[in-house]
Amino acid sequence: MGELIDAAVGFPGVAFTSAMVVVLCFWLLVAVGIGRPGSFDEDADLGAFGLGGVPVSVAVSLLVGTGWVVSLAGSVALARTRWSGLAHAAGDLGLLVVAALVAYGVTRVLVRLLARGVGERARSSTRGPDGGTGPAPRDFVGSVCTVRTEWVDAESGRAEVAAPDGSVVVVEVRQDPAGPGQALAVGSSALLHAYDDAGAFFWAAPCTVALAPGRSRSDAGRGAVDRPGGPADAEPSGDAWPHADCA
Repeated sequence: MGELIDAAVGFPGVAFTSAMVVVLCFWLLVAVGIGRPGSFDEDADLGAFGLGGVPVSVAVSLLVGTGWVVSLAGSVALARTRWSGLAHAAGDLGLLVVAALVAYGVTRVLVRLLARGVGERARSSTRGPDGGTGPAPRDFVGSVCTVRTEWVDAESGRAEVAAPDGSVVVVEVRQDPAGPGQALAVGSSALLHAYDDAGAFFWAAPCTVALAPGRSRSDAGRGAVDRPGGPADAEPSGDAWPHADCA
């Protein structure tokens, strides 16, 4: 027990211990109703680091918790080597780097598994109680969604889309980097133009004109009027990528 305490308050474990205290205080506030898990989702997004698809607080908690465990185990092992001087200092620095790298790798794997589970739940939530009467994921292809993460890239992103029964479903979305250059930021509208069965996510493209979430181009086209410059459901010429360019 004494070894673990020494490892927790000594270098490099103290760096992860301090972060762990912050994480525990945050989840305590969530437990008593003062905070919420998605508090930081609109201010920060970890998709660029491969940690998107789950709330930022969850990804950071996994990262800190894993690094803390690795640093404690490594510090105990280093203490038993009886190294001193420069050798001990080099071992501590090396352990800090190893703990950070291991924490990142483990967290990335866990986040991907959790994100896939969220996608599967979102897919199953679109079906009725009997498992077959509700809309399937492919029924949302052609609908317009509203982005709910800071941005959407080729690895992560979430959005809300309305089902025919009026309920709102949160789905996993991705934007093809080879597609239109316009970025999908939080609050923007996007067209769900394809569904990936293996990854359980939708491919999304920016809307040139915002639509009400859940409306498909065909729905909008039936009730639209011509605008100056062409019919409401006209495709942009020379552009093979899908656009929701109807009013």
